[in-house]
Amino acid sequence: MTQIKGIVFVAAYVLLAGGQAVGQSSADSTDVRIRAAVMAAPADLRDKATVLGYDSEGKFGSLRIGQNNLVCVADDPSSEGFNVSCYHSDLEPYMARGRELRAAGRLPEDVLATRSAEVEAGILTMPVHPTTLYVLSGKEGRYNAAADSIEGAKLRFVIYVPYATPESTGLPVSPTAPGEPWLMDPGTHRAHIMIMPP
Repeated sequence: MTQIKGIVFVAAYVLLAGGQAVGQSSADSTDVRIRAAVMAAPADLRDKATVLGYDSEGKFGSLRIGQNNLVCVADDPSSEGFNVSCYHSDLEPYMARGRELRAAGRLPEDVLATRSAEVEAGILTMPVHPTTLYVLSGKEGRYNAAADSIEGAKLRFVIYVPYATPESTGLPVSPTAPGEPWLMDPGTHRAHIMIMPP
């Protein structure tokens, strides 16, 4: 019986190895975490992007120092599903502050309120030019190491345009057609163009 269990375990391991969630078993190396993280970025920016994420001991930090203006954040192995993002380096102070507050146990609405107050007080700054965030996520998302691809996740694009309004951009405040760009949080420092491909 023990031998049969062992065979079943090995078979299951082999079947899962090609499409396992990052942070588990065969997908536990730093190289794999980096390769999965940069999948959110445009292909021509991936190789030189800085990558942040969790090491094998669960400590968050730099996984790779990059050579361009893109910062990618690897999937959190302790969270369900798959979620990686890449964004312009000028957004890093804002993003880092969010991570810091969440790590301290602050609730999402408190993180939002705290960063808003700090931006308005001039403690935290937002880029004055448009900056892009790419997010690749999905509840059933997995990185397939064999194919070097992400399965079960969707990509969305966010372009931060602080204090932009429908009047200044000509964009609606909600999508009226699949994949149509629209402006979220208009008139605030969080104003951003959302593009969600169908």
